[in-house]
Amino acid sequence: MIYAGILAGGIGSRMGNVPLPKQFLDLDGKPILIHTVEKFLLTNEFDKIFIATPQKWISHTKDTLRKHQINDDRIEVVQGGSDRNETIMNIINEAEQTHPITDKDVIVTHDAVRPFLTHRIIKENIESVLAHGAVDTVIPATDTIITSNDGEQIQSIPVRSEMYQGQTPQSFNVNLLRNSYNALSFEDKEIMTDACKILVVANKKVKLVMGELYNIKITTPYDLKVANSIIKGGMLSD
Repeated sequence: MIYAGILAGGIGSRMGNVPLPKQFLDLDGKPILIHTVEKFLLTNEFDKIFIATPQKWISHTKDTLRKHQINDDRIEVVQGGSDRNETIMNIINEAEQTHPITDKDVIVTHDAVRPFLTHRIIKENIESVLAHGAVDTVIPATDTIITSNDGEQIQSIPVRSEMYQGQTPQSFNVNLLRNSYNALSFEDKEIMTDACKILVVANKKVKLVMGELYNIKITTPYDLKVANSIIKGGMLSD
């Protein structure tokens, strides 16, 4: 089985004084979430598409899907967790309720507020995760990266040609991810904010898929302005 997990758990705290979580904000006439869901619906390889959202927004999510005539039988809205990785685990548990997880099953996870992913990115994630077991979507870093452990002074300046900026999708063999997650201590689970890092800590290889510069995550009012400019400027491709 090939699953999709759309992570719509954000509350939009960095978006400012807005009445709805950021995934429901308008982008060119429809909610950001709908733009994202539509991209996944165009990929026939997905057997099931889960949308994970906080409990109190489940009904609103379902209403939003109905309002925009999203009625594909593959879609299921489920409750998210307290953080990203717990949300992914909740999706996996929901998937297992209807179909036992096998060693061949994979899941493609994606931020609901990255509406500009392309068909190419999705297809390469699916192909790569089936071949390699774990995939991260990235773009090369264009700026010099500075590390600082105190926020006051430079600790190191890594070689820029070896630096990449992480995007999503992030895709995994389901059992590989779940077993690696379950092996973490409670303390590690509390600080592990990136799903791919779970595999890195477990000494598993993670294959890179090239993203796109415009595959941005919409988290601030500035991001929303940029997103509208991307649409109006015709920068998107397949």
